[in-house]
Amino acid sequence: MADAAPLAAGSISLRLYPHTGLDADAVVEELRLQARLAAEAGFDGVMTSEHHGGFAGYMPNPLQAAGWLLEAMPRGWAAPCPLLLTLRPPALVAEEVAWLAARYPGRVGLGMAAGSLVDDFEIMGLTKENLTRRFADGLALVAGALGGADPGRLASDPAIERCRAHPVPLASAAMSAAAVRRAAHHKMGIVFDSMSAPERIALLTDAYRQAGGDRASIVIRRAWVGTPPSLEMAKQVDVYRGYAHPGAQAHWRADELIACDDARAVADGLLDVMVRAGADACNIRVHAPGISPDQVRAQIVALTEVVARLRVLLDQARQRNGRPPL
Repeated sequence: MADAAPLAAGSISLRLYPHTGLDADAVVEELRLQARLAAEAGFDGVMTSEHHGGFAGYMPNPLQAAGWLLEAMPRGWAAPCPLLLTLRPPALVAEEVAWLAARYPGRVGLGMAAGSLVDDFEIMGLTKENLTRRFADGLALVAGALGGADPGRLASDPAIERCRAHPVPLASAAMSAAAVRRAAHHKMGIVFDSMSAPERIALLTDAYRQAGGDRASIVIRRAWVGTPPSLEMAKQVDVYRGYAHPGAQAHWRADELIACDDARAVADGLLDVMVRAGADACNIRVHAPGISPDQVRAQIVALTEVVARLRVLLDQARQRNGRPPL
């Protein structure tokens, strides 16, 4: 099968994060190396995500980082996912993404979220006031420009104009029925956090489909071939509990990690989650602060067999049902 398009149904992607304890130069080079390994391991693409002020394990510039990764990868796509849209002018986001897509045709996607960590807003001199409305308005502008249907005042920009014929694939972080309906209206996919229970994701995916959403429902899951670094992963979950919205946490379970010595069993576990969640794309995470670059690189290589088997399973589902894995 040819590489799945950015954020598309059937895609299998990897989340990449900067390692703590490295200087800036080493962070950039390590991310580029891991992106290249991910492409060689068979992943369709990679995702980067955002926090500010040196928040452990995150980048402040996920779109810029995606450009570094694309340059290093022999194939595949990259997407900031999620980029915190409420921290920057939406028109600027649209222009920068459009120009990156012009440089790397067919290899750029964009996932967006409103943000929840107070420090991110304070560092940028902003507040969370009217956050939902700001996000909804920004999402509409970006979707119109990058989707090619309504570029508005950006219509004269050559890269935005290019999006009429070559729209950039988009996704929105989704934690509520209102969020998935909004994503469906703007013809973008939906992406869920790594802790949400499959049953909750299934309810929201159903609402998305009922609202006319026809793009990918992307589930994020932590996975590990072998004995996982449970302490580091548990600490990261505790960090998330410290700032995630209570409404989201209400649908979390104690642990959504899929780990086994058998790579085939890991792939089967990922498929099981996708089926129960009604999701049709998978984004895998192996990183947490405290896990070394050597460990992450080794896992990316170990996941080669996981990706290969999961791709076969998703292709079989597509042949049966027209859309994986339902």
